[in-house]
Amino acid sequence: MSVLDRLLRRDDTSSTESANPVLVITRMERRDLREVMPIENAVYPKPWTDRVFADEIEMMRRNHRLYLVGRVGRTLVGYCGLLFADDAAHVTNIAVHPDWRSRGIATEFMLELAERAIALGYVSFTLEVRHTNAAAQELYRRFGFVPAGVRKKYYENTDDAIVMWCQDIQGDEFAQRLRAIEASRPRRSR
Repeated sequence: MSVLDRLLRRDDTSSTESANPVLVITRMERRDLREVMPIENAVYPKPWTDRVFADEIEMMRRNHRLYLVGRVGRTLVGYCGLLFADDAAHVTNIAVHPDWRSRGIATEFMLELAERAIALGYVSFTLEVRHTNAAAQELYRRFGFVPAGVRKKYYENTDDAIVMWCQDIQGDEFAQRLRAIEASRPRRSR
């Protein structure tokens, strides 16, 4: 299923405040950084710099990374990323602007990242998540991630990270899981 098949639909109105806004996910470009950075600074205690993002975008051009942004109308509401190592796709970040949380945007990002990783032939997903971030941990569990270890003081040299893995993303069980997640999304106007 492509990103176009998973758009959050909205009624025929021009307002981005519509009850059913459309989320459009596209590749991150360097010009997006002016909108990415305020979100990065709002959601992370130790945010990446625009230089780090510029370097990551350069790595994307060499097929070592993938970064996506999500927009509702002209508003950039979040972004996500993957890095590729051996046969694993590593989720580097999923960030949603605080004003746009609890609307399924992180789920849409995960669906898109999963689709891309599968299409590129990766067999597993991995990530680190802050041990205090219960909402993110629950999202990842929905996608089949399980805890595999702890990185002590990983975040800001104070907070532990839970290392999570999702194996066999090429398999039928994972495909069924993705279909179930897609089917459980709230119905949107078409």
